[in-house]
Amino acid sequence: MENRTLNFSIFRYNPATPEIKPRMQDYQLDETPNMTVFIALNRLREEQDPSLMFDFVCRAAICGSCAMLINGRPQLGCKTLTVELPENIILMPLPVFKLVGDLSVDTGTWFRGMCNTTAAWIHTSDKFNPKAVEERMDNATALEIYEAERCIECGCCIASCATANIREDFLGAAGLNRIARFMIDPRDNRTPAQIFEVVGTDEGIFGCIGLMACDVLCPMEIPLQTQLALVRRKMMGAALACKCKK
Repeated sequence: MENRTLNFSIFRYNPATPEIKPRMQDYQLDETPNMTVFIALNRLREEQDPSLMFDFVCRAAICGSCAMLINGRPQLGCKTLTVELPENIILMPLPVFKLVGDLSVDTGTWFRGMCNTTAAWIHTSDKFNPKAVEERMDNATALEIYEAERCIECGCCIASCATANIREDFLGAAGLNRIARFMIDPRDNRTPAQIFEVVGTDEGIFGCIGLMACDVLCPMEIPLQTQLALVRRKMMGAALACKCKK
């Protein structure tokens, strides 16, 4: 590996000190083997600038905390190797979400709101019986649910979504993927008409304009195009059924 000096241009702004205007700040760092953007940021904070703000928890692409714009693309800092990037690296916070400071954004409030909007829990009239035998599910269905559940709520799909960048009430791929998960689950008793009331709007599935940046940029490689197609197909069926009844 050729020794390189990496040039970082990092967005700096702390809303707690609004008198200091947003700016880009430059840093230089010698590249080391297997260096990720996350490792580089830690070194910059430890060796050069302890005021630098960014998020991390797991360092293993599980928590989703370190998502940011890396040369304009939403990516996980812990999963992005610097060897795959040019010498000049521009780091910006994810758009759409509330800025905490520098590269740190508040994804938690957005995802909590999304869960409340989509009522993201199993809806059933069955009463819970702790002594009952666990309800069985066929493997194929369980795997379909697991595929949707792999979302780590990093926000990359939301940050890359044209509609989400325009309107703050849009559920985005993360919200629609969550709805798809409960559509697949046989334990959820909601009818298509009831789900239509939640996502059959411009804030839901019909606000998606189909650019599919979410599918391309999902760091977990969840097939979001397939998930969104499922929701759109089901909701169009629900709308037609409702129209026929009228």
